[in-house]
Amino acid sequence: MTRTDKTMLALAAGGLGLWLMTRPRRSDLYSFAGKTVLITGGSRGLGLELARQLAQEGARIAIFARDENELERASQAISSCGHNAVTKAVDVTNAADVRAAVSHVEAQVGPIDVLINNASNIAVGPLSTMTRQDFEEALQVTFWGAYNTIEAVLPGMCDRHEGRIVNISSIGGKVAVPHLVPYSVGKFALVGYSQGLRGELSADGIVVTTVCPGLMRTGSPRNAFFKGRHSAEYAWFKVSDSLPLFTVSAEAAARATIEAARRGDAELVISMPAKLGVLMNALFPELTSQLLSLTNRLLPSDKNANSSAKLGKECDLPAALAAVTALTDKAARQNNEVDPDEQGENELGQ
Repeated sequence: MTRTDKTMLALAAGGLGLWLMTRPRRSDLYSFAGKTVLITGGSRGLGLELARQLAQEGARIAIFARDENELERASQAISSCGHNAVTKAVDVTNAADVRAAVSHVEAQVGPIDVLINNASNIAVGPLSTMTRQDFEEALQVTFWGAYNTIEAVLPGMCDRHEGRIVNISSIGGKVAVPHLVPYSVGKFALVGYSQGLRGELSADGIVVTTVCPGLMRTGSPRNAFFKGRHSAEYAWFKVSDSLPLFTVSAEAAARATIEAARRGDAELVISMPAKLGVLMNALFPELTSQLLSLTNRLLPSDKNANSSAKLGKECDLPAALAAVTALTDKAARQNNEVDPDEQGENELGQ
């Protein structure tokens, strides 16, 4: 064994020992029972599943989202499980509206103990179809939306010397993914902000956790925006989001997120493919770049690409893919991604 090998082993052993010493005991784990939890983007997808599971733990739930109809359905979904939620239609990109909405929630159910920033948007398509507005919107919702809600709840948390903040980023915030560049820019910004917050807020008794899920079966492709060859972009994105061995369910992702927040972890990467991707990018950035370039060549071409945006539910999908995307369609129905009044959705077999 070389001296370098011995040094690496010693560092690894030291790191493992430090982790074991600082790992929280079971008695130190955070309890969500009786806590007020605010979830942005909580009306559907992962946000709604987090609300369901935390409500079952006895938390008081508050949800922010833009769509009042989605909020009403989310409230009914939580109520059907025997729990209530405070819902508020708010645009998280508007700081004044966020402050007013937080004040409304606190008047209803008390100070915010836990904030989960889940609000985001997804624009899919070749870089040549993306405009400055696409990048600005990604940053406005993903980064500035999180900034606005944190600024609104932080004074109270600092006064109480206690609080938990969970920022939901993505594997796209650790590895930039072709045809998702604005999305990755927003998620990268959130990762940097979240990591910086953790270091500075720990002295105030506030714990910040950054969560980076890989592909999840939440049903979100229907509500993502697609540019370029709309149907082709929607097809690859939805199929990728449906593969059982490469994706995790919304339920599993929510459980992992809650446990990470309970422990007070600095960061959580969800799914083995995502963890391998982060590790490969850290150890072999050149190889990762080459693989991503190859992936880009396999994605729909930007020749004659359309720069207009269409929602996934407005895109046509070949009937032959219905069996492949069945898990995502099921998740869409379970996680409030589908308006029950919508008709004619060929990808849902209606």
